[in-house]
Amino acid sequence: MTKPISRWVGPFRIDRRVVLLLVLAAIALAGRAWLEENPQHNPWAPLDLRDPHGMATTAKLIALRDDPQTCRAVLSRSEVAFRALEPAGEGACARTDRTLLGSYPLDPATPPVTCPAAIGLVLWERDVVGPVAERIFSSKIETIQHLGAYSCRRLYGNDDGPWSEHATANAIDIAGFTLADGTRIDVLRDWEGDGPKARFLREVRDGACRSFATVLSPDYNAAHRDHLHLDMNPGWRSVCR
Repeated sequence: MTKPISRWVGPFRIDRRVVLLLVLAAIALAGRAWLEENPQHNPWAPLDLRDPHGMATTAKLIALRDDPQTCRAVLSRSEVAFRALEPAGEGACARTDRTLLGSYPLDPATPPVTCPAAIGLVLWERDVVGPVAERIFSSKIETIQHLGAYSCRRLYGNDDGPWSEHATANAIDIAGFTLADGTRIDVLRDWEGDGPKARFLREVRDGACRSFATVLSPDYNAAHRDHLHLDMNPGWRSVCR
């Protein structure tokens, strides 16, 4: 009886391996097809800002922080209107990447920022600011008030120490929002409390952390009591508070 049994066991083991390989191949093909249908989750798919935010989006945004040319290719691919301006400044305040969005609801007029910061603004307004305003106030965003992007200075205006991301316009400070129905929301005036304006500000602050490397608010320190600081710090240390 041993010999016939061994003849059956051997082929059965081989068949099991074949079946396992076929199952794995089917899973791999299904996974590939799913990634092709969901490029926001596909780490190898080119970033397109028209796709929803997915598992691979943050890593792709990080990869753009020191690659202006690839970043601008993303804007073009995503059909976002922009202009690439000539470099300006010198030394620590040299702005080799000056990207101006063609249409954005900033007030006063939209300033040039780095391309990664421009992408952060596009995603933040589309995926966070607009939807949160609609949900809480049933109104669209009319304008977003800012305090500027470029400022050739060190952190907190110190005479020495690290340079601010504003020195290369890799950051922007947001002071408030005006809705289409006339509602005004001000960071300095409306941050405290638990009313709808305070909830709106906290939600747009938290949502900005998906698109920007660093987000600082009045919860961080007194220097940010009147604005939200958004930047694309290319370093590994990021803060969201």
